[in-house]
Amino acid sequence: MQSLQEKASEWSGVAVGDAFAIDDGNVFEALGGTPQPFVDLYTNFYTRVYEDEEEWFREIFAVSKKEDAIRNQYEFLVQRMGGPPLFSQRRGHPALIARHRPFPVTHQAAERWLHHMQQALDTTASIDADTKPKMMNFFRHTAYFLVAGNEMTRQGQGVTCKHSTSKPAEK
Repeated sequence: MQSLQEKASEWSGVAVGDAFAIDDGNVFEALGGTPQPFVDLYTNFYTRVYEDEEEWFREIFAVSKKEDAIRNQYEFLVQRMGGPPLFSQRRGHPALIARHRPFPVTHQAAERWLHHMQQALDTTASIDADTKPKMMNFFRHTAYFLVAGNEMTRQGQGVTCKHSTSKPAEK
């Protein structure tokens, strides 16, 4: 059986090494050492998401206020990109698969999400051109990591997080 990372690489077309090129340096520091570029990115992104022409896609996000979605995402990304642990301090371990379990994380939803993320990255001036492709590779791989986790969970397979104590995620 393929691991979630292998499945994510297969479906996303992004090799694990490319997905985690963000770890080769400290992106947070490279972007100025403040949360602002991440706030800019997610404000741009969620404006697009909440105005999406596809109702099925907008409905995925309807359970959250736009401001809350922006905060959760930028705090997660600040933390993941080498900044302070803002997300974990406020919400606990990111537990991506478990946090996304209530949502229909499908191939179609991932592609729609990635469409908006690419547009947001392309138009966020506070993120430099060298960092954008690294971030997009991370996003693409992570989106399909969540799709794989969603499919495995729905099929009744246990999904183990590398940070867990070797127990599958609860259903």
